[in-house]
Amino acid sequence: MDFLPTGEERAAFLKNYRRLLQSVGDTALPGDVSKVKQYIRMVAGKNAYGRDVYGLNILNRTFNTALIVAEEIGLKRTSVLAVLLSHPVRDNHCQIKDIEKDFGEDTAGIIRGLVKTHQLYDKKVAIDNENFRTLLLSFAEDVRVVLIMIAERLYLMRMAKHFADEDHRLQIAAEASYLYAPLSHRLGLYKIKSELEDLSLKFQDREMYDFIARKINETKRSRDKYIAEFIAPIEKKLQESGLNFDIKGRTKSIHSIRNKLLKQQIEFENIYDLFAIRIILDTPVEKEKAECWQVYSVVTDMYQPNPKRMKDWLSIPKSNGYESLHTTVMGPEGRWVEVQIRSKRMDEIAEKGLAAHWKYKGGKSSGLDNWLNNVREVLENKDSTPVDLIHDFKMDLYDEEIFVFTPKGDLFKLPQNSTVLDFAFAVHTKIGSKCVSARINGKNVSIKHKLQSGDQVDIQTSPNQTPKQDWLSFVVTGKARVKIKQSLKEQAAKQVEFARELLHRRFKNRKIEADEPVLMRLIKKKGYKNVTDFYADIATGHLEANTIIDQYLEQEKKEQEAAERTDRSVENYHAPNPVTEENLTREDVLVIDKNLTGIDYTLAKCCNPIYGDEIFGFVSSQGIKIHRLNCPNAPAMFKKYGYRIVKSRWAGKSGASYPVTLKVVGHDDIGIVTNITSVIAKENGMTLRSIAVDSSDGLFQGTLTVMLSDTSVMNSLIKKIKAVKGVKQVNRY
Repeated sequence: MDFLPTGEERAAFLKNYRRLLQSVGDTALPGDVSKVKQYIRMVAGKNAYGRDVYGLNILNRTFNTALIVAEEIGLKRTSVLAVLLSHPVRDNHCQIKDIEKDFGEDTAGIIRGLVKTHQLYDKKVAIDNENFRTLLLSFAEDVRVVLIMIAERLYLMRMAKHFADEDHRLQIAAEASYLYAPLSHRLGLYKIKSELEDLSLKFQDREMYDFIARKINETKRSRDKYIAEFIAPIEKKLQESGLNFDIKGRTKSIHSIRNKLLKQQIEFENIYDLFAIRIILDTPVEKEKAECWQVYSVVTDMYQPNPKRMKDWLSIPKSNGYESLHTTVMGPEGRWVEVQIRSKRMDEIAEKGLAAHWKYKGGKSSGLDNWLNNVREVLENKDSTPVDLIHDFKMDLYDEEIFVFTPKGDLFKLPQNSTVLDFAFAVHTKIGSKCVSARINGKNVSIKHKLQSGDQVDIQTSPNQTPKQDWLSFVVTGKARVKIKQSLKEQAAKQVEFARELLHRRFKNRKIEADEPVLMRLIKKKGYKNVTDFYADIATGHLEANTIIDQYLEQEKKEQEAAERTDRSVENYHAPNPVTEENLTREDVLVIDKNLTGIDYTLAKCCNPIYGDEIFGFVSSQGIKIHRLNCPNAPAMFKKYGYRIVKSRWAGKSGASYPVTLKVVGHDDIGIVTNITSVIAKENGMTLRSIAVDSSDGLFQGTLTVMLSDTSVMNSLIKKIKAVKGVKQVNRY
């Protein structure tokens, strides 16, 4: 294999190659291996297996991703081939029609999806909200595309410690926590979800990660001893009953422990459910439930159960296919212990999620199918926003689901806190739109009423009912929100059309030929950003048609008088300059989203970005705020509010001064401050706004705020201050 990398990378590749062949096993067809080698050799011959933006060898990255797909997710031939061959197709080294001919339509279809999703990342390391719809569309078309993307992200997170660029590390860590970990959870990939969350925490809050990891390690010996004591009597009793089983203890993930510490505001030592006991039965499918309940009986006979902590996902599995029986019991020393009871089949589904359904149910999963149908429904509505998509996508991922029934006994799974109206829209859009109330257990309740698990809901409708704006304030499901917005928009469109006809009819009644450009200028003069809002105000009575016509006539008269005074000769006409990066004004030094300039924005106080910084925009209630990409608050914003992030970049030339605060550490020398301020004074166009100095134990520490134009000037200043005698360190705040 002369196309392989050399040294350690070559050895790693050969090891992965052999593992992959073994993992794919007999699912590979005759000729697959030799054909894949031909494609890889062809790409290598063009020197196209170099290093990616992170500095990773592309060939090794491809095979490591394929290994995760095969070994940890459980997908085989078709998906593995798609991983190995998507890079050659993506970079135009071979045609998709050739792949389809050699490996089949299914493989080619996955590659098409991968190419589409990879295009989202072509210009930027991290995904943004404008591409979120495209990502989910690929997901809705073939879930295997996103399973592969999760595998790619997991490999990147495992390798992130080797990245030279800290920004890349923070970007993929933030995105893994707010997008790929929830995706993994939704698809039942709990092990991968936990690893993504732990690695994200490691890169975003290393201090907290190390603290918890150290605490877990310190308590390992006593924890193992306690688990052994807890398990021993259960193990003996189960062996006597003749069951085939395996018992193991599992420590909770660092990320979940961190969430408990923050949410409950407690010390590490006070976390009572630091670990869980898992009992896995080796039993046929038809005996699974009976034997799981038998184990439950044994455990709860020995240890007192907490009735509030009992979760039955045997009778009604989670919507992502998860099946298990959970109980929390009082163990020795008065400590609560969580016990999870499941079969080997259930455990594999819990570990490999959706992929395990290809093995056990031929890809069928009613819960996931229903959820995917909801996702498609939202995506098909072009009026839905990234907020709607993420709301629906992330809903119920970490909250409990509730189970609600129709009068006929049909079961619906909804997120916790769902209302009667959410249920009505889940049943059917028409029922939701006409819903006026419901009867639950014989009692009348309003459409705002929050449902509980087990409720049997009889929806009451009225032909006169229509969706209202305030409905959006209490529904929680994405489907309900999107359908309500769609209906409100349709209602508004009818009102606007009515108002438009009314105004033009009034023009005609007064025998006035309306000049559309003049009317548009009047609408703009009155402060309307779009024509729809103008006509909506006529429809609601906020504007009176005859008054608008009077104002129109006044506008037309003024424009005619102005035209008569204006010299319209060609010689005096100057075409406006097109907006380019070279002639952007000082106000247009920042370009937001898709080349939009002139948009109001403010620079965030938390990180004080300046011209030249890598930046992003954040849509807040006070407008768009510009943050540095390495802002200390960036990870949290990407995680919680990824849909509010907008692309931003500097353009043109810096025409403003920006405040930059520098922290300087050095030897406590009487002349050091004078020398530093002297350096600043010599710089053109730079002013020292403030300086604060402190010294202790022979060290000087100072913070100084300087007004300057851009990052190149700042970097030059930092370099000059570092050259001052006695200065040991200069960092930007």
